[in-house]
Amino acid sequence: MTRLFDDPATFSDDLLEGFLDVHADRVVGVPGGVVRAAETPAGKVAVVVGGGSGHYPAFCGVVGPGFADGAVVGNIFTSPSTAEAYSVGKAVASDAGLLFSTGNYAGDVMNFTLAQQRLAAEGIDTRVVFVTDDIASAPVDQIEKRRGIAGDFVVFKVAGAAAEAGYDLDEVERVARHANDRTRTLGVAFAGCTMPGADHPLFTVPAGQMGVGLGIHGEPGVSEAPLPSAADLARTLVEGVLGEAPADGTRRVGAILNGLGTTKYEELFVVWRTAATLLREAGYTVVEPEVGELVTSLDMAGCSLTLVYLDEELERFWTAPADTPAYRKGSLAAAASGPRRSVGDTTEEVSVAATASQAAADAAGLAVSALAAMKVAIVDAEDELGRIDAVAGDGDHGRGMVKGVSAAAAAAAAATAEGRGVKSVLDAAGDAWAAKAGGTSGVLWGAALRAFGDRLGDRAETIAATDVAAAVTAGLDALQTLGKAKVGDKTMLDSLVPFARSLEQQVGDGTDLATAWAGAATISERAARDTAELRPQIGRARPLAERSIGTPDAGAVSMALCLRTVGRVLADRDNPSTTGTEES
Repeated sequence: MTRLFDDPATFSDDLLEGFLDVHADRVVGVPGGVVRAAETPAGKVAVVVGGGSGHYPAFCGVVGPGFADGAVVGNIFTSPSTAEAYSVGKAVASDAGLLFSTGNYAGDVMNFTLAQQRLAAEGIDTRVVFVTDDIASAPVDQIEKRRGIAGDFVVFKVAGAAAEAGYDLDEVERVARHANDRTRTLGVAFAGCTMPGADHPLFTVPAGQMGVGLGIHGEPGVSEAPLPSAADLARTLVEGVLGEAPADGTRRVGAILNGLGTTKYEELFVVWRTAATLLREAGYTVVEPEVGELVTSLDMAGCSLTLVYLDEELERFWTAPADTPAYRKGSLAAAASGPRRSVGDTTEEVSVAATASQAAADAAGLAVSALAAMKVAIVDAEDELGRIDAVAGDGDHGRGMVKGVSAAAAAAAAATAEGRGVKSVLDAAGDAWAAKAGGTSGVLWGAALRAFGDRLGDRAETIAATDVAAAVTAGLDALQTLGKAKVGDKTMLDSLVPFARSLEQQVGDGTDLATAWAGAATISERAARDTAELRPQIGRARPLAERSIGTPDAGAVSMALCLRTVGRVLADRDNPSTTGTEES
């Protein structure tokens, strides 16, 4: 259990503050994460890694010469936001360009890709490599769907060493992808981890059993098996990762036997004793193996075995020196010298919109009321949303929604106080939601609110019910474009799509907005409940699809709850009867 904390809501910020104080000679903080204290030299490719907190020493612990130039630090088990990734990338980017690398999780993919696009638009050549080493999370013919777990460390290390050696951006990207293609991991869990402030773990493992194929965000294994001896566990892990050895006959491997947080070093050495023997008996030379905690999952009990099948180039970078707060190899002291970084705020200024029309100002006030009501509803539902999400995910959906809607409500209220219209208010709300919630739902809600506001604008003379329905459809389109999901994939779209279609049809037929919204919300709630019978096709729950059956999707449930709540705000207005041609 995670016992030591002050405020669970600020756990990630608090740990980062302590980390920065301890290692003030090596790293400095920037909005969204940490960077090397020394400036990035001209001509050197910058490598930025990252993801959610809870995995120390990944990710902030590997910032230093020979490894990463910066790390983006999200909330516990939650993707950093686009703004955070952008901020860290902007702080370290040099004239030679920038490489992002992170695990292959939907929220990380969306946010790091959007940050890449923002930096590229500013003239900074930026690439992204997503790590896909987890053999249990998808079959080999769907390798692009695999998660990144302890293999993150290999890809990050190789990319950082290549950049330190003077490779240009094309070559750093190439060697990082090459390392990913030749890295495989299999993990097991003996007990689940507990989020700070929670009184129960995200999942449990029956006595005498272990979960096979765990994730590092508190996801349980994809199957269970009897708890073996250390030797039998080593055999399971070695056979699993050797089962996908490349066909080129490589006989040299780098190896990581990784502890996930509670499994002690002594236990890991006992497992490695047999694993090393099995690898050598299979004809492999093990090159500078690592045994210890490199990519953890808070206090999860378990371990994983990672192999990287080495060629001459990969071996050179796998064994290259590194000097970071949590990981050191060889000697690289000279590379740490140089001028100390002067860190400024890399966030962008938000311009104040032109004077809003009366209709846009009225709609902005309604949006503020709706977000405030959504905040109350989501706070009340936080525990239940987390429980639903923990069935086949990491259990953080409730907490992420609370963070997102709270930030959005505050940003919207501040923007309204400045006299902004509904577009500018929802732009501010969407950006705040994405920045504070992080993860998949954070970036999707942020994009949806922005698209909704863009459709309404700040200068419209009237805003009719049909305009609101069109704005809902615009938000839906933004979600589908960014998230790549479709109806039936067991996501928030399963409750939003039928809502949008019903609302559009009803207001098109002349039904007033409040009545049409209430009717569509009922359909949305029914659709959210019906997701219990679906198998997740994307996201973290996909590897645990069978376990998910019987439980509705947390994102669909929270979406339906928010839509119902907005409907109540509409119904409570002084004049709820708004037709398709009247102002709303």
